[in-house]
Amino acid sequence: MNGYLHLANGDSFEGSIEHTASHQASGEIVFFTGMTGYQEVVTDPSYKDQIIVFTYPLIGNYGINEKDFESKKPHVAGVVVYECSDEGFHYEAMYSFKQYLKKWNIPLITHVDTRAVVKRIRKEGTMQAAFSASAQGNVVTHSEPYVVKQVSTKEVVSHAGDKQHIVLMDFGCKKSILQELLNRGCKVTVVPYSTSLDEIKDLKPDGIVLSNGPGDPMQVANQLSEIKAIISKYPTLGICFGHQLIGLAFGAKTKKLMFGHRGANQPVIDLFTNKVCMTSQNHSYVVDEMTIEQTPLKVRFKNVNDQSVEGLVHEQLPVLSVQYHPEAHPGPSDSTYIFDEFMKQVQQVGSEKVYA
Repeated sequence: MNGYLHLANGDSFEGSIEHTASHQASGEIVFFTGMTGYQEVVTDPSYKDQIIVFTYPLIGNYGINEKDFESKKPHVAGVVVYECSDEGFHYEAMYSFKQYLKKWNIPLITHVDTRAVVKRIRKEGTMQAAFSASAQGNVVTHSEPYVVKQVSTKEVVSHAGDKQHIVLMDFGCKKSILQELLNRGCKVTVVPYSTSLDEIKDLKPDGIVLSNGPGDPMQVANQLSEIKAIISKYPTLGICFGHQLIGLAFGAKTKKLMFGHRGANQPVIDLFTNKVCMTSQNHSYVVDEMTIEQTPLKVRFKNVNDQSVEGLVHEQLPVLSVQYHPEAHPGPSDSTYIFDEFMKQVQQVGSEKVYA
């Protein structure tokens, strides 16, 4: 049936609403530039309540398998594509993309001029949007919700390992971040986003990872002093949302980009080595470089395209952060060495403690 994508700026785009789910969806509209990775994208908690426009013209051609989920369910509010394959042609595919969205009642609108939609977003910025079966539609704008609380684990979950013990603070963590730590033999304890320093001390970790997550990092502003106390005590790696929290905890500020970085082809330069990696990214907010100077942080990584801050290091403490996703699901694996670098810091601090 005919369907419409309505933007908050008044623009509307006609397409076809698939008979796969309810026809209603609303949320902030963003676009993803990767050619593949739709399964990982829709199950990434960082996309909580957003409408995703996939820029590649054909989506769903390799179906959905049982192992590439980033969480137990999709988190997107809706999906916009030009064409969606009815079937998935891959030996691991269990069902089609359309079937998966239908299972979870996620609205899908196809045959939309996605290039025109993306041009609007690039020109005017991300905005609220809604699906409708009517050519006339209203888009209700609202402030960003407290979404971290919705996607964080509600309980402490432990994963066995025979090496260093890492506490993973879950602000909306992707499964592949956990998997990278497990691949390195770590014992990993996943804890809720609001876990206190005293609770973490009881777990006796060797290091801390602050995960990715959705929305504005200032939604957890009341926890920044506690986060600072935690990361000042243990070797820490912050990823995406976690990177922004490290910046805020040490006195920097964050700001929202016009349309963010979402895709698997973002070039990032390491200012310490002058090497460039292609990275996977998904974020609207960045640490404002103008506010870093009066903090104990240094910029280590920058986005080659727009020069925004992509990573920080602390001048004295073993604290490292990256705005991009080194676990690279989806995306190139150029930057997975960040996990190895973090583990070296953890091991070094552990050795100093033993011999101190």
